Amino acid sequence: MSTARQFSRYTLIGAVATAAHYLVLVACVEAAGWPAWLGSGLGAVVGAQLAYAGNRWFTFAHRGEIGASWPRFMVTALVGALLGMAIVALGVRLGVHYLVAQVIATLTSLVLTFAINRAWTFR
Repeated sequence: MSTARQFSRYTLIGAVATAAHYLVLVACVEAAGWPAWLGSGLGAVVGAQLAYAGNRWFTFAHRGEIGASWPRFMVTALVGALLGMAIVALGVRLGVHYLVAQVIATLTSLVLTFAINRAWTFR
């Protein structure tokens, strides 16, 4: 499968996982009163589980052992989540609305995590 096709699929799965991430983020901030960076982190954990399943099956059609790919995906997701949390924290500190900062974080992480997952997690 071409890289462009995989990236399109990765983006589609990412949209579903991102929707879950944002729902958790908004619930944590608006309903529970959490700091935005912490809600972003929890949302990333929820979204990562959905993203792993979708990317393993749909994007990369990976048939290897889950025991090898799941930890790699989670390490990659952690890198993306930490980057996202930092971007959200910085954005809020600079006076940017937390959801705008999260969109910037999401777009930044999208390209980085695709490259890592394609080259390492699901190779």
